[in-house]
Formats: sequence, C-alpha cells, structure tokens
Amino acid sequence: MCGVNRPRIAVLALLAVAAAWGSTFFLTKDLLTRMDVADYLALRFLIASVALVLIHPPAISKLSRLDRGRAVALGITYGIAQLVQTEGLRHTSASVSGFVTGMYVVFTPLLGAVILRHKIGRWAWFAVILATVGLGVLSLRGLTLGTGELLTLASAGLYALHIIGLGAWSTPKNAFGLSALQMIVITCVCGIGALPGGFSVPSSGRDWVAVVYMALVAGALALIVQTWAQAHLTPTRAAIAMTMEPVFASTFAVLFGSDSLTWRMLVGGALVVSAMYLVELAPRRKFEAEVQHLAQ
Repeated sequence: MCGVNRPRIAVLALLAVAAAWGSTFFLTKDLLTRMDVADYLALRFLIASVALVLIHPPAISKLSRLDRGRAVALGITYGIAQLVQTEGLRHTSASVSGFVTGMYVVFTPLLGAVILRHKIGRWAWFAVILATVGLGVLSLRGLTLGTGELLTLASAGLYALHIIGLGAWSTPKNAFGLSALQMIVITCVCGIGALPGGFSVPSSGRDWVAVVYMALVAGALALIVQTWAQAHLTPTRAAIAMTMEPVFASTFAVLFGSDSLTWRMLVGGALVVSAMYLVELAPRRKFEAEVQHLAQ
C-alpha cells in the first residue's frame, strides 16, 4: 500500500517545493534592491550547503563514484541556470521571465524524448500544453524576443536538463547525499559569478532572516524533497507539478506583497491547476511508462 501511494506523495511533495519557491519571489525582489544578485545567490547556497553537510556529514562520502560525478554535473547545470536566469531578468520583466522560465515544462518531455528516448503519451502532451497556456495567461503582458528572453530561455533548457537528470539518477537511498553535493557545487558556481564585483553580505537583521529562510527552506530542504520526489516520478510529471511555482508566487505576492488579484491570476492559475489534476486523473500507465531510472 505504501509503495502504491509513493508517486502521489511525491507529487504533493513537489507542490510543497513549488510553494516554497513561490514564496521567495516577493522576498527576493525586495532584497535585490539592496544586494547584488550573484552575492545573494552565493550566500544563499553557501548557507544551504553548510546546513546539509552538518545535518548528515557522511552522506556525500557514502555516494558511489558514479553518483558523485552525477551530482557534480547536476550542480553545475543548476548553478549555471541560476546565473543565466538572473542575468536574463536584468533585461526583461519579471512576468515575462516567469513565463519563459516555466517553459521547462515543454523542454522536459522534448529533451527526455531526444536524450533518453522516452515515449511521451498524449495525456502528458495535453497537460504540458494546458500548463503552458496557463503560464502565458498568468505571466505575459506582451513578448519580444531580446537578450533577456533568449538568456531566460536558455536557463529553462538547463532546468529541464536538471529535472531529467534527477529523474534518471536519483533514488530514495542517495537523495540526501546527491542533494548535499549538488548544493556545494551550486555554491561554487554562484561564488565564481560573484567574484568580479567583490562579495557583500546583508546589512540588516531583516535581510539576514530573508536570506536564511530562502537558503534553508527554499534551498536545502526544497532540493532534498525534489531529489527524493523525482526518484518516484517521471520527469514530465515532475515538471508539470513544479509549474505551480508561479501560481504560488502570485498568491504570496497578493497576500503578503503589494500585488492585486487580477483575472489573469485566476484564469492562468486555474489552467495550471487543471493540468495538475489531469496528470493525477489520466491513465497512470501513460506517465509511469515514460521513464526508466538509471541509478546504477
């Protein structure tokens, strides 16, 4: 019985991850008015790395040589995606950035089909299209393809590769060690990005609280949960679950930020939620046969 319910529990876990990520948008927007982007990312992931290592020091040493190599590859991919996405955000609006980043829901099945020769069923494609339309309604106010959009599109492709890699390589047994080593590598990548302009830290207690929250909850804990959950899900199903991030971001911005509730939020959010329900209600074998984990 426990084994039968694990995929559904994994989906709920990814929804919690999406909620944690969504809660950071209005905090980050405020914080970055006083702190450099690369400095913020490096500090955030450094705190998360230290926390993961302290919680279970032997986790990384217990990884096989193959898993360590995979964790490094995943960490580099995610770290570069963070830097590229953030640089893209400097050249485009937050709403367009949110939509283009969410295009990993399209790239994930496409790259999975090309790289790992996964067969994507019609239910999965319909859910992907529905989620994409929802993201567009939620985020877009017009779209021109400039430097910012191209950089953000590249980051979406990198996030899709990260999702595919986690889906193929993570297992419940290696989830913690894989997360810890990934986080260390992400810290190194973001630290390199912070070097040119020097390194600074938050100047107020309020900013430190925000950084620590985003490091521990939306960083360390979220990555552990994502890595564990993707050991039980197909990459496409995981990607669709994580498209709830902008829905949660809009909800938190209305509740705790300065945004107002709009028809776009309601309609776009409803479409993304509908895609989630489709994933859960569609014939399960259409999704479960899509990927084989490659842990060994």
